[in-house]
Amino acid sequence: MASHIVGYPRMGPKRELKFALESFWDKKSSAEDLEKVAADLRTSIWKQMAGAGIKYIPSNTFSYYDQVLDTTAMLGAVPPRYGWNGGEIGFDVYFSMARGNASVPAMEMTKWFDTNYHFIVPELGPDVHFSYASHKAVTEYKEAKALGIDTVPVLVGPVSYLLLSKPAKGVEKTFSLLSLIGKILPVYKEVISELKAAGASWIQFDEPTLVMDLDSHKLQAFSDAYTELESTLSGLNVLIETYFADIPAQAFKTLTSLKGVTAYGFDLVRGTKSLDLIKSEFPKGKYLFAGVVDGRNIWANDLASSLSTLHELEGIVGKDKLVVSTSCSLLHTAVDLVNETKLDKEIKSWLAFAAQKIVEVNALAKALAGQKDEAFFSANAAAQASRKSSPRVTNEAVQKAATALRGSDHRRVTNVSARLDAQQKKLNLPILPTTTIGSFPQTIELRRVRREYKAHKISEDDYVKAIKEEIRKVVQLQEELDIDVLVHGEPERNDMVEYFGEQLSGFAFTVNGWVQSYGSRCVKPPIIYGDVSRPKPMTVFWSSAAQSMTARPMKGMLTGPVTILNWSFVRNDQPRFETCYQIALAIKDEVEDLEKAGINVIQIDEAALREGLPLRKSEQAFYLDWAVHSFRITNCGVQDTTQIHTHMCYSNFNDIIHSIIDMDADVITIENSRSDEKLLSVFREGVKYGAGIGPGVYDIHSPRIPSAEEIADRINKMLAVLEKNILWVNPDCGLKTRKYAEVKPALSNMVAAAKLLRIELASAK
Repeated sequence: MASHIVGYPRMGPKRELKFALESFWDKKSSAEDLEKVAADLRTSIWKQMAGAGIKYIPSNTFSYYDQVLDTTAMLGAVPPRYGWNGGEIGFDVYFSMARGNASVPAMEMTKWFDTNYHFIVPELGPDVHFSYASHKAVTEYKEAKALGIDTVPVLVGPVSYLLLSKPAKGVEKTFSLLSLIGKILPVYKEVISELKAAGASWIQFDEPTLVMDLDSHKLQAFSDAYTELESTLSGLNVLIETYFADIPAQAFKTLTSLKGVTAYGFDLVRGTKSLDLIKSEFPKGKYLFAGVVDGRNIWANDLASSLSTLHELEGIVGKDKLVVSTSCSLLHTAVDLVNETKLDKEIKSWLAFAAQKIVEVNALAKALAGQKDEAFFSANAAAQASRKSSPRVTNEAVQKAATALRGSDHRRVTNVSARLDAQQKKLNLPILPTTTIGSFPQTIELRRVRREYKAHKISEDDYVKAIKEEIRKVVQLQEELDIDVLVHGEPERNDMVEYFGEQLSGFAFTVNGWVQSYGSRCVKPPIIYGDVSRPKPMTVFWSSAAQSMTARPMKGMLTGPVTILNWSFVRNDQPRFETCYQIALAIKDEVEDLEKAGINVIQIDEAALREGLPLRKSEQAFYLDWAVHSFRITNCGVQDTTQIHTHMCYSNFNDIIHSIIDMDADVITIENSRSDEKLLSVFREGVKYGAGIGPGVYDIHSPRIPSAEEIADRINKMLAVLEKNILWVNPDCGLKTRKYAEVKPALSNMVAAAKLLRIELASAK
């Protein structure tokens, strides 16, 4: 019985690629140094899978930034502003597209479906000249083959690539991206032909958009594309991989009718309804790659349950046509549980990271082949039983309080317009008030202080003194820049979700459980294993200290319940909304304690609210109802004069704007500049927004420093569709990933732009 892995984490068990990338970007190492680190990681990954007995090992899932950008490079679809003149695309052009450079901005970045992973959005139009400009897929296949490992090269499928793209600037928004299919397929044919010539016997196309609600025109594009590729694919076994949700019935029919396709991969963890389609309509003689091992969470697989499912599928497709697989790429989970030496032993027994999931996949494949490892299955069953019965998982008081929430919608009594009036009387802010999103640069010295405190190398008094001094510097800088509403810079926090999770019950933490978010940015999601509550205040001490350093308003900075949920590894033994309500109650306690401590502006970040939106429209209303309700729970008890902010970033918000309004925040700051001001279009189309709003005026994920004139131009575009008395001026997101040499001039220019426009608005009266 065969086994398969859809994809694998690329950062390395100790984030080796992250550090190599940042060293290269900082010009401290060469391209050759970066390439050597990458090659060593690929070799290690391939050998690990081969050693574990995996038959279908993926290649070309490694990336220096993301797989969609890799495909853009493969197709030579480089926007003209990057000055590429043909030939093989190198690091300079590749990273300029991802990060921008001193003279031009980066391409838009957005979330990869409903995950916390990001991709660079292709910019396409009728005049794009496609050419085979990156031979990465073939090079990596040959690299693995030289090691004696025959891999399955993985490509982003041509139709999904186009559906994930956007019209380039200057191209009509109504332009049909699918009309380009005939222009990109010749490049795909070249890649396929080279892979065949190199000896590949299998090829995997990732077509995850098939799980979306696609109309007949879009579904027809799949049929047309693979019909066109059929002759080139002849002689290869072709796997079409889908993931993240159930595949709709019509898409299933389209998929299983594609020409030249040998095998189909399905997510049977998040797409359990796909099982019904497989049972009734799976085509004879085709391979089924059954994704029964969860690629997006860290819980050990229930091997007995998965084996039962696989036996059922075996009866449908045949023993020789069933392949055990992961539900999606393991990119979305942590690398190796072996590195977690400090995790509680009982909780650790409930978990499986990427390395362990490889073993689970192979164990299931062996069991199907009659070679069941009884000891392995027995240990797994004991861990499953331990988790179900452990008293540390359940807190009856928390469950009772969360259940009681369902009788109210938890809205603030006064409407937002009246609240804003009351808040203005108290805060006395100018027109176009300036602020930042929360974090300031995390310096090497600051990271050293936190690290030494955690390792008990410095005392608590010394730690508090050092953090207060950092806050003082950040406050002083903001006052010098003349920013109106200040932040304390979050020097005590390495990660916004991890920080709160460490102080809430029901959470566990890893040392090396890093997961890639984008580029070199890694996060370490906490693990929610039980009922959640707040034993004591979490931020009041630091916020109060910061407020005591200035007469200006100081924002209290919290992470909202939906974002904590979506950026954690969440327990899978109860509905997600129940866990979210528990977190909301904990944050509500913190909000009310901040208010009592004299903090008049409290920001409750919901950066990940859009990210968690289900991929299928039929499931979206229910999610938005409980997600928005959870946010309102956190602040329903504050006074009218307390200003509640929220922040969202790097997602497409236009389709949920009415739910954002329903959150009833006083002010929302929201990413706008990197997405080419897409957000503003919703207001041009007539949506009325009465609360405060700060669409980001510059992209913080790029080292580029915008001029005051450029920022003023952005603000003017906002003023064309938004009232001046509700508009705020702020960056797209937090500043922790930037350097002070970039932050100071950028913020100075931002404040200068706001002041310039205040004068212009005053003189226009």
